[in-house]
Amino acid sequence: MPPRPRALPTGLALLAVLAAQALGAAPAPAAAGTPLVDGGGYLLGSALDSSCLGPQYAQPAPGTPVVGAACGRLLSQRWQLRRAGADYLLVNAASGRCLTLAGPDRRPATADCGSSPEAERFTVSRAPQGTYTLTTRGTGGCLTADPAPVAHHCDNRPAHRWTLTRTEPLVLADPGFEQSDTSDTNGTNGTSGTNGAATAGSTSGGWTFTPHTGTATNNPHGGARLAYLDAGPGYAVSQQVTAVTAGSYDLSAWIATGGAGGSLSVSVNGTVVRSLPLPEQSLYAKYTLPRVRVAPGDRLTLTIGSSPTGWINVDDAAVAPAAPNDPVISSSDPEAVALFDWAKAKANSWVQQAGATGVLDQDENHPGGTGTTTYDATYWAGYPFRSAFYSRDFAHQLVGAHLLGLDAENKTMLRGFAASATEVNKLYPVWALNFDARSYGAIDYRSPDRFVRELPAPFELVQQAGEAYRWTGDRDYAEDPGLGRYVRNTLGPFIAARPGPVDNGGVPIPQATSRSIFAGTASYAENATRTYAEAGDAVGAQYQAYLSAAALADARGDAASAAGYRKAAEQLRTYVNSTWSVDGSQPGEVVHGYDTAGKPITGWGYEASVLMPVKGLLDPGPRRDAQLAAIDAADSGPERSANLEAYTYLPDAFFANHDGSTAWKWMRHVYESVGEPHVSGAMLNGDYPEVPFTLLAQTVQGLLGVTPDAAGHALSTTPQLPASMGWLQVAGIPVGGGTVTVRHDGAQRSTVTNTGTEPVTWEARFPGQLARATVDGEQREARTTTVDGTTYTSITVTLAPGRSATATVTD
Repeated sequence: MPPRPRALPTGLALLAVLAAQALGAAPAPAAAGTPLVDGGGYLLGSALDSSCLGPQYAQPAPGTPVVGAACGRLLSQRWQLRRAGADYLLVNAASGRCLTLAGPDRRPATADCGSSPEAERFTVSRAPQGTYTLTTRGTGGCLTADPAPVAHHCDNRPAHRWTLTRTEPLVLADPGFEQSDTSDTNGTNGTSGTNGAATAGSTSGGWTFTPHTGTATNNPHGGARLAYLDAGPGYAVSQQVTAVTAGSYDLSAWIATGGAGGSLSVSVNGTVVRSLPLPEQSLYAKYTLPRVRVAPGDRLTLTIGSSPTGWINVDDAAVAPAAPNDPVISSSDPEAVALFDWAKAKANSWVQQAGATGVLDQDENHPGGTGTTTYDATYWAGYPFRSAFYSRDFAHQLVGAHLLGLDAENKTMLRGFAASATEVNKLYPVWALNFDARSYGAIDYRSPDRFVRELPAPFELVQQAGEAYRWTGDRDYAEDPGLGRYVRNTLGPFIAARPGPVDNGGVPIPQATSRSIFAGTASYAENATRTYAEAGDAVGAQYQAYLSAAALADARGDAASAAGYRKAAEQLRTYVNSTWSVDGSQPGEVVHGYDTAGKPITGWGYEASVLMPVKGLLDPGPRRDAQLAAIDAADSGPERSANLEAYTYLPDAFFANHDGSTAWKWMRHVYESVGEPHVSGAMLNGDYPEVPFTLLAQTVQGLLGVTPDAAGHALSTTPQLPASMGWLQVAGIPVGGGTVTVRHDGAQRSTVTNTGTEPVTWEARFPGQLARATVDGEQREARTTTVDGTTYTSITVTLAPGRSATATVTD
């Protein structure tokens, strides 16, 4: 189990594990003799245990204790050094507040800069091994990892020494060409014509333009301007930037083309390290060059090269930090490999750089945004032409993000939504947040009484807090006061405050009676033909929220609350299966909602139908089987969903109900549709962020059937491979502070390798009641269990670090 964050001085041991997972080069501590940079951003790492300092639970309020935790990508762990005479202020990048050593115990905390002048000005002195000591000028307090306050100046013991690691985002100047103006604007058909006004080597807005290239206004992807390249050989638009810190990055741009043969490339110090040929594609698509490594001082050049046969338009170039984790797939099925590799690269391209300045409230009404803000550790979850992440999309993307190591992003985004569920907002989290994880998305939030809200979302966020804990073992999910308050409010007063026309006999189910998403709806199914008061997707999410809340209560030792949440979950599921989902006049049908007159709704309900089996709400048996068959038929027929992201729930529904073959059919459908235009007409299907994140999760959670228990150093696996797939393996699956490799050969042979640093308990599950079980060829006693109506043969193995085991069962 990963250690909990500590109020100094408790030590941490996770940093080395995290470093082993990360494939991108980590920023290096300031070398001996390297001057500190006034205004530079730094991580403060303890020489005692390698932990990094940040406000506890990333809270922005003054007086928040500053604690040590595993170094990550959180903006709250970054500090700006600001000169104050001969000393420095350490200003937190997330809150803008100063680090202080105030009070009688001189423990580190945050305060409004200027409010504690004697305790906030630090003398930074060099110490052995490239480290520093930090002493407050006025009080003589020493920033320390010692258990007790230090009444004297710092000495050179490890607890008194800190590394100062420079950390700055790698940014492109004028990524949307808004400040560049090099040519006329009279182009047609997506191109600005052949009268490029740029001269050889001309530069504008940080970009260099050759002849027959320039900027225009006729076909921007975002904002008001774009860059163009005329058809012909040898034309280019490029920008060179110099890296301040070491790292690994994904570089991307939105590009539309009138002919094949162009290129997107990146060079480091004059050597091309990534290059991508551009196809003919008149609709803007996002192209990415992944995992480009740089060292401090490296010169990185992004270049768009012309096509000999057609125009090229380019806009909204971007730099994303490469994902800390890079799981590797192999399989007998090449389509599974292609799907996973595509999803991995595409998903990572949506990550934002913490500390970078970016546009605020960009949307279709304000394509240039309304201003700028400092981005936190976040990623896109929603339409890519909006500078925001959405609660519904985020909830569905969280596991895929975890598989890429984006745990700092997950935690930041979840905390942002939890913080928005205020009394003013009637305990509803907002629908969308900007990438600073604080500012409400303006297109979806007009006032406290008029903002988009749909009942499943608050419950899905609670569920995902539990899911994140299962995968990471990070105790913040159980102990963060803000998250805890959100869970309690959502499953208590939020439900109680939303009665309605449906009588549920005392079973608490919240209701909403509007068809307007700005007044609040009961379902995600925005295209429903009737107005729901209650819907199956919200009820299913509520059920899973109870289970997650119980697990989080167990994690913090609150047995009474855990028991209460489990009882509520059992009561809700029992009621749904005995009463709520049953229409006496249509006993074979599954009710998926009730209208505002209290009448049951059956038939095809889109998300209201699909998420009932996704959330495990229905009991096993003929009714659930019929519901799944109806969902499969409906989304294959004339009333099928219009947008591809709706189909990303279908694999979840069938995996959750032990039908890997149908789930894989729908995964293939999603993947085979990524190159088609999205129903919005604004992008390709594959450029909707939810699509790649969910394919990653479905490969690991679905096909491989990985169920983690990071806090218990354990996992289980259940193969759900289709008959057409002989074997499947994914290496580098992160569970807690370590990783595992999981392989299935058909349905009766599984192998797990512990590539972490601590022992792992593995439960190998196989469908069916099977007579013989072996581990590495030696017969083992197996047990038979029944889970949600399906019988499994199970074997338990303890894997030491570096050890592999193969479990096999036969009839």
